[in-house]
Parts: sequence; C-alpha cells; structure tokens
Amino acid sequence: MLEPAHIHFKIHKPFGMLSQMHSNDDKESRNKRFLSELYNFPEGIMPIGRLDEKSEGLLLLTTDGKLSDQINRSGVEKEYYVQLDGEITNEAIKLLEHGVEIGFHGKKYTTKKTSVHRLSIPPVLPDPDKKLRIGRHRPTSWISITITEGKFRQVRKMTAAVGFPTLRLIRIRIGNINLKELSPGKVIPIKELSF
Repeated sequence: MLEPAHIHFKIHKPFGMLSQMHSNDDKESRNKRFLSELYNFPEGIMPIGRLDEKSEGLLLLTTDGKLSDQINRSGVEKEYYVQLDGEITNEAIKLLEHGVEIGFHGKKYTTKKTSVHRLSIPPVLPDPDKKLRIGRHRPTSWISITITEGKFRQVRKMTAAVGFPTLRLIRIRIGNINLKELSPGKVIPIKELSF
C-alpha cells in the first residue's frame, strides 16, 4: 500500500507571529498570533525549524516529520538579512565569521564558522512593522549572514555579542529555497523539499 504523499508549504512569516499552529495555553491563545490564521493547513502540518516572534521571512512547513527532523539536524544553510543598530565594523564581521561565544540555558556556546557580508545597499523588503523601533536618529547597517545551525535566537545573540544588536531579522533562504517576492503572510504549496 502506498503511503499518502506528504504536503509542503513555504510561507513568509510576518513579524509578531509565533512559528506554531496554535497553543494549549489559554492566555497565549488569546494574546498571540499563530500560523493557522494564514491558511487552511492540512492535519499534521508542522514548521521545519522556527523563527522567533519578532523575526520575519521564510518558513517551511511539512506533514513529513522525518524530513523535518532530518533538515533540522543536517546543517542546511539558512541565510538572513539583518538590520543592525550602528554601522558594523570589519572587525565585528570577522568575529562573526570565525564564531562568537553566546549563551544558552546558562551554558556558553561558540558558534560555527559562518559567511557574513555587509550589504552596501539596504535590501528591498516590505516596510518594517510599526512595533519595531528602528531609530530615525541613529545609523543602522545591513548584513547578510548564512548559518548552518539553528540555536535559539542565534543570529540575534551573535550580533549582540559583537556589539551590534539586531533591529530587524528576515530569513531569505533555506538551502535552495528562497523567499523571493513572497509578501508577509503569503503561503505557497511546494511540490517537494530536497536539499
């Protein structure tokens, strides 16, 4: 007997939404936004990895739990555009590239080597959410950072560790799948996920 085919989606997760379908916590259910409001997803759908509530961009969803687990553990590249508080220095970029020490649950962790480059022209993106307090009076800069791991709030912790806190974070690529012109909240079914 053939197993039913799995279903996959790519979405542009908007700012202010959790990377989950719903919550069993009543208060959270009332006060937070969930992926289920974007689309009538099939039973058994799950996000592959996460983006925190204040992060935006590409999120993949699948009904294939094995695939989700495999992607999360396999070191697939994830690329982000990051708007930073201040004009990032070449020294800070080098530190990010070679790995910086960040903390998780009270333990120290050194990030793997990564690819980082300054974006001389800000990327063309939807306007930031009004809740993001991007200073009008302070300089900001943009970088592209590509990581192969996905620790909790990793990119934010990395940029803070080198003295340039993240103001805005948008994931634009997972492996060979790109956000492209997908607008916030948009959901597109995709035929297969292979990396």
